[in-house]
Amino acid sequence: MSVREREVPALMAEGRSNASVAEALTAGEGTVSKHVGSILTTLDLTLTDATNRRVLAVLA
Repeated sequence: MSVREREVPALMAEGRSNASVAEALTAGEGTVSKHVGSILTTLDLTLTDATNRRVLAVLA
């Protein structure tokens, strides 16, 4: 996981949206979305109705 991919979940843990994370990192919202997707894939967090993948990513 890259340094930036470690910064993203730290900001997500603060309850920030992708737009807010992007602003904090001076990055584009699309870039943050790609990082979040990469993190979810790396952690093998699949989409289900019963879980919130962003929360699970932060906990991991």
